[in-house]
Amino acid sequence: MSQTVLLRELEYLVALARERHFARAAAACHVSQPSLSTAIRKLERELDVQIVLRGHRFAGLTPEGERVLLWARRILAGATALQQDLASMRGELSGTLRLGAVPTALTAASLLITPLCTRHPEVHVTLTSLTSREVAAQLAGFELDAALTYLDDDALVGMKTFPLYEERYLLLTPAEGPLADRPSVSWAEVAKLPLVLLTPRMRNRRIIDGLFAAHGPVPAPAVETDTVDALYAHIATRRWSSIIAHAWLHTFGVPDGMRVLPLTGRSGGSRIGLVVAGREPEPYIVKALLDLLPAIDVRGVLHRLLRDHLSNPGATRRTVR
Repeated sequence: MSQTVLLRELEYLVALARERHFARAAAACHVSQPSLSTAIRKLERELDVQIVLRGHRFAGLTPEGERVLLWARRILAGATALQQDLASMRGELSGTLRLGAVPTALTAASLLITPLCTRHPEVHVTLTSLTSREVAAQLAGFELDAALTYLDDDALVGMKTFPLYEERYLLLTPAEGPLADRPSVSWAEVAKLPLVLLTPRMRNRRIIDGLFAAHGPVPAPAVETDTVDALYAHIATRRWSSIIAHAWLHTFGVPDGMRVLPLTGRSGGSRIGLVVAGREPEPYIVKALLDLLPAIDVRGVLHRLLRDHLSNPGATRRTVR
């Protein structure tokens, strides 16, 4: 290579791969489209390879371009880690922690983010909702610094994992419904209710379907959605019941007119944990988060919240700090 590859050119390439559109990538980088296109062509000349497949619009990356993209993300992550390390030597920690989370763990993310930002006020966090497959791919591709996800994923091999809690499943049902006065209910009884559940592409739903199958028939829900927010919006109408993960109580509580009940038989699911890529040296902002973990009892916080809701059926939107 005849010239030094500029970090800005690599940033433009990463933005283009993410946006898959020249104009959107330019807007994300706060430059004009011609400036971004010129920089990408300059990078191609410096590396002596074609990186971008061009047509009337962005058509993807060449195989060589995909390899350059991987190195670009790695180099940019290293540059960011260097800046954070130098800032820490000055007694200050700043920068952005890129945190991903599977949708069902988003409600627990604040239990980690709040202590981090309290300890380090100059730290900024971007929190992104991703599937478990996307989490693993983006951690491996240097697009994320850390993630909250299911730990029994084979794609996480070689990454550092820190267990936080195990999902426990509960019935959330209208207070005037047929099962509301019961101390507990069976999976087979729940299968007969009109239900709103997450879609089958969601890991949480596949786990729940497996638990239903182990105890009897698998239900046919009346409504399926891919967000916990939309699930709770339907629950709030008091027309449907749902199986929820106990971590959701931290954010959503129990809507007015609803009750949360324990399930008989197996009601525990997969472990949720914090995952970071096994990079050396470890980004200082990631180290700062890991240093806080021993003092953050996520499992205990969620357990106490669950206990309070089960012992107080009238509890609504309460959270434990």
